[in-house]
Amino acid sequence: MKALGIAATGMMAQQTNVDVISNNIANANTTGFKSSRAAFQDLIYQSMERAGAATSEAGTARPIGVDIGLGVQTAGTVRLNTQGGLVRTDNQTNIAIDGQGFFEIEMPDGTPAYTRDGTFQLSAEGELVTMQGYRVQPGIVFPENTVSIEINEEGTVLAYEDGDPNAIELGQITMANFINPAGMRAVGDNFLLQTEASGEAQVAVPGDPGFGVLRQGFVESSNVDVIRQITDLIQAQRAYEMNSKAIETADQMLNAANQVR
Repeated sequence: MKALGIAATGMMAQQTNVDVISNNIANANTTGFKSSRAAFQDLIYQSMERAGAATSEAGTARPIGVDIGLGVQTAGTVRLNTQGGLVRTDNQTNIAIDGQGFFEIEMPDGTPAYTRDGTFQLSAEGELVTMQGYRVQPGIVFPENTVSIEINEEGTVLAYEDGDPNAIELGQITMANFINPAGMRAVGDNFLLQTEASGEAQVAVPGDPGFGVLRQGFVESSNVDVIRQITDLIQAQRAYEMNSKAIETADQMLNAANQVR
């Protein structure tokens, strides 16, 4: 009886669905987090009777076939790159992206990573770094006696030194974007990596066509809609229960067949 295997694939698919939803809910307060959804597709079909097969020597043909699907499988998890809300922090080194794009970060091994988390700080050397101490690209170093920092919408970084009313321009924060940001690989710590699916990074200045602008003193909250996630969780639970019921029913039918004398 195929129902046992078919329903089992449904239970495994809904378990994956619950895992994805749980991760979304767990990261509801993670800065710059983008929620995901599980996508599914049906498995191959076993054809018992093919549509169009001849049914008589007179040339009549079967208008429909008899095709039994063998279940469902997970096609992938789709990252939803919609804008999260901006939360004011009044921290001069906090930056939010309002629009499309990513900050480029230099990892310890020198490879680039990308993030929407603009919770930046200054290192002991005065460099703009992430919470893990990784350098924000391109590297910007602030003078030791900096008393105030200004970062405009286009990413120009200015510093005011103690006793000097004139600002010093230190550099330009650039942004990266991808033709398919959903194809980037998440590696934790709010970092994403470029893949063949995402395409090559396109680097530009904030405010350029296709790129967002920067908001100093803000961070981007996650785009997780908790109410929607709870609703999806209930639906996944009910679907899991229905597949479980299908297995129970198939088992009862097999048991009845075994009792035939």
